[in-house]
Amino acid sequence: MPVLWVLLLLQWSELGVHSCPTLCTCTSAQATQEPRSVLCSDSQTVTVPTNIPVNTVKLRLEKTQISRLPRAAFYNLSELRFLWLTYSSLRSIHTSSFVNLKTLRELRLDGNQLTAFPWEGLRDMPRLQILDLHNNRLSSLPAHAALFLFNITFLDLSSNRLTLLPTEMLDLWSPLPGQEENTAQKRVLGLHDNPWLCDCQISMVASLSVSLGSPVVLVDPVLMCIRSVGQGGALLMPVQWSRCMRPSVQPAATRVVSPVGSNVILRCEATGYPTPTLSWVKALTYTDCCQQEIPQDADQLPKKLQSFMQGSPRVGVRWSVISLNGLSYKDAGEYRCQARNMAGISEAPIKLRIVGFSRTNRPPKRPSPKPTSKSNKRPSNQAPPLDSIRILQETLQNSTALNKTLIISDITKMITDKKTKRRKIKPGSKSKVDVKQSKNSTIQSALQVV
Repeated sequence: MPVLWVLLLLQWSELGVHSCPTLCTCTSAQATQEPRSVLCSDSQTVTVPTNIPVNTVKLRLEKTQISRLPRAAFYNLSELRFLWLTYSSLRSIHTSSFVNLKTLRELRLDGNQLTAFPWEGLRDMPRLQILDLHNNRLSSLPAHAALFLFNITFLDLSSNRLTLLPTEMLDLWSPLPGQEENTAQKRVLGLHDNPWLCDCQISMVASLSVSLGSPVVLVDPVLMCIRSVGQGGALLMPVQWSRCMRPSVQPAATRVVSPVGSNVILRCEATGYPTPTLSWVKALTYTDCCQQEIPQDADQLPKKLQSFMQGSPRVGVRWSVISLNGLSYKDAGEYRCQARNMAGISEAPIKLRIVGFSRTNRPPKRPSPKPTSKSNKRPSNQAPPLDSIRILQETLQNSTALNKTLIISDITKMITDKKTKRRKIKPGSKSKVDVKQSKNSTIQSALQVV
């Protein structure tokens, strides 16, 4: 009995590889004589055939009555590279319809009735390069679609009902700041035969496509443009392109050095049309010799900053400032001033460095120098320093007769106590006489001037 099941399983596997679905035509490879291309174009086909050979490389479902693609509709076709489902009655596609199509390179869905496309499903086709949605009923292009179109080199959205192009699309197709245009990935776009609104987005794409070395190539450079929904269309002329200008950001300073605990103001100005809006983002943090105890991940970066001011002195110009008070080492890093309008987005970095020491990081005081050896000491019978004489003279000159006597008495006692403490004079030693002579010398020098 188990042997019978094994034979049936092998027979079913062999049929799954070599059989051809009903109402379809299978073409074998010349070398292996195995079916590698399947064409199903019968108008009576209403669902995706389930017995398509698993080694199929190219599948064409054309002019059928298939109206929807269910979940995992092509799960067994892991070797599929070309999938054409064209000029049928397709109205809806499940988000997970393309699961397990890891090798798919080309997806053509033109000539259907799609009003929406599951852009998230492109994650299941990481090698997809060609996406054809020509001649459908798409009325909107969501901003998040740009997240899944990075590898697409041919995108045909022509002959739909699209009116607006998201800013994220222009950011995807335009060269990155600092990147040369001739090194950017080339993209072929079909945008014609749509009722585009006359805004900066579609104008920038048209302008970008005719620039020298541009990474964007339009299938048809003639685009129709309407002023508002419901109005008749007109050709988008090159004279309209100059009305839009991508933002350009100019910071007041690209590097700022400020001491710890101080206040600092970062400023930038942007130009563009329409007038751009500005925002601030802290992108990076820096470690320094004096802040090793601060972890690098103390703040989650990048972080959008909320507290800032901005103003527009005239059309096409906007400035913004951000104030940082009581700076600490955590404030050091790279701040980015971002400008955005309908024509695109630009940014400029400002690097802030914090210097100085806080109370906790103040370096230790240097130890006081050790007393010099006895050989370097001033002999006791040497005259006192001139500074001491000068100070005593000035004090006596500005005092009355009674006060002079008291001051001389106090200074005499102070000098005697100071020298006694330094030298630890023993009673009856000769140093006692030297101290007395030095004391009298200081007083006499002062009284001579008085």
